Amino acid sequence: MRFLFDQNISHRILKIISDKFPESTTVKKEGLINAPDKEIWEFARLNDFIIVTQDADFDDLNSLYGFPPKIIWIRTGNLKTNGIADILIEYSDEIYNFVNNTDFGCFEIFSLKSN
Repeated sequence: MRFLFDQNISHRILKIISDKFPESTTVKKEGLINAPDKEIWEFARLNDFIIVTQDADFDDLNSLYGFPPKIIWIRTGNLKTNGIADILIEYSDEIYNFVNNTDFGCFEIFSLKSN
């Protein structure tokens, strides 16, 4: 799975999840740090990335334009980078099923974990 992490998730996550999701990148690494959401969405669509975000705006774009790209919307409130990585790893089987399901464009993860 190729994740594109939105700017609300630290670029440091790549080091933590590199074994599980090795082809992932961040908007910072791709030079999109201050780009509008639509530009990030289009980049993900053209380059076969799944957007990982804590922002509802990408789900809105998904509703307007369809998918791809697919969206993983992490709804946890403020978490440190390790906490977000732990959630992605914990939900990796569900994420895999979501990615392979053509019926859904957004996978919401709601968790009250804290770190």
